[in-house]
Amino acid sequence: MKKLWGGRFTGFGDKWIEEFNASIQFDKELVFEDIKGSLAHAKMLAKQGILTNEEFQLIEGGLKTLQTKAENNELEFYLQYEDIHLNLEKQLTELIGPVGGKLHTARSRNDQVATDVHLYVVRNIDELIEKVTGLQKALFNIASDNIYTIIPGYTHLQRAQPISYAHHFMAYFWMLERDKNRLVDCKKRANISPLGSGALAGTTFNIDNAFTASTLGFDGNYENSIDGVSDRDFVLELLSGLCIMQMHLSRLCEEIILWSSNEFNFIELDDTYSTGSSIMPQKKNPDVAELVRGKTGRVYGNLISLLTTMKGLPLAYNKDMQEDKEPLFDSVQTMQNCLFALTGCIATAKVKKEELAVKVSEDFSNATEVADYLASKGIPFREAHEITGKIVLYCIQNNKFLKDMTMDEYLSFDNNFKEDIYEVIKPEVAVERRNSLGGTSFEQVKLQLEKAEKLLK
Repeated sequence: MKKLWGGRFTGFGDKWIEEFNASIQFDKELVFEDIKGSLAHAKMLAKQGILTNEEFQLIEGGLKTLQTKAENNELEFYLQYEDIHLNLEKQLTELIGPVGGKLHTARSRNDQVATDVHLYVVRNIDELIEKVTGLQKALFNIASDNIYTIIPGYTHLQRAQPISYAHHFMAYFWMLERDKNRLVDCKKRANISPLGSGALAGTTFNIDNAFTASTLGFDGNYENSIDGVSDRDFVLELLSGLCIMQMHLSRLCEEIILWSSNEFNFIELDDTYSTGSSIMPQKKNPDVAELVRGKTGRVYGNLISLLTTMKGLPLAYNKDMQEDKEPLFDSVQTMQNCLFALTGCIATAKVKKEELAVKVSEDFSNATEVADYLASKGIPFREAHEITGKIVLYCIQNNKFLKDMTMDEYLSFDNNFKEDIYEVIKPEVAVERRNSLGGTSFEQVKLQLEKAEKLLK
């Protein structure tokens, strides 16, 4: 079969080489971006007089026909045409005749594919931001419903201090806000046009790069044509940002998995986001959270894969760069799915408020309150810390909690204790007293929610 680039060749590789060389199996994902780029390029060629108006009308009509077919999933792609560019060019030529071959004037597949990937990244950044916002809304809603729900806060996975459950959920809200800001920042560097760079050196035709950039919605053009076709920084930057975001999702999922266990019993997941066991009828497994956590490895791997591909490439374009697409497509799709699934998981989770009220009153997460109480009486904190540690040890040895201590028992450790110690060590009081900026007090949590609501709007 005749190759669109085969003029100087007298023979072609075996079928397996053709298959190995082809990218249509995955770069068909760029079909809409490729058509969009071609429409802008054709419009520019007509504006510059490189195409006649009649030729432009034919090409534009053909491309729009292909676009409609793509929207209706009616396009067929063939391995022998290698990639999305040659497949579409072949089908365009079959539709409108030889004039379809004029579309490729003043461009190369090198700047064509780079343009497609830029368009794909920009489009998907917008979609990812929308889905991140959806997860933020779910976190905001569950936080709003649990301002006064108190849980043990943890360090080293050991109970540390009582906190508002809303405060814990909102920690993830702010992580996602930073993730979203990284996406917005990445878009600035992705939203530039390489179209017009040609294979690497530009073109002899009198093109208008700024016109195509504006038509495609880009903010500007590459200053250097070699850089234009060689750059994949914007893809690596997106994959880097997605790795950080996926890490945040994985941490949240780890907590969902812990919280939904009998040992923690903080939340109950909706049946939709759980599965059962094939052998143990009592099981309710947090499979969605586990899968999101598990997919972190593939997102990390995609970044490392592309970093490794790019690390030794001389300028300008090399076939190695065909390996940018599968990691990109996979990470974007994985993240889209994870955000969607986790949003539903959070939105439908039931917080076990009654069980939590019991849990938080039967631990030593209020011990810091005792140390702070003594420090407020003028005792150096290190000394207050030691006294409190001895009180906790005494309670453990006598099978009681701080709230169960009698006043005589408190006074046996230090004569600064008064009856108000019982109020100080109440979980809700411990939470409310932490009113420093960004703290867990109910007032501070409400301020967080107010700021978050403004951001979501």
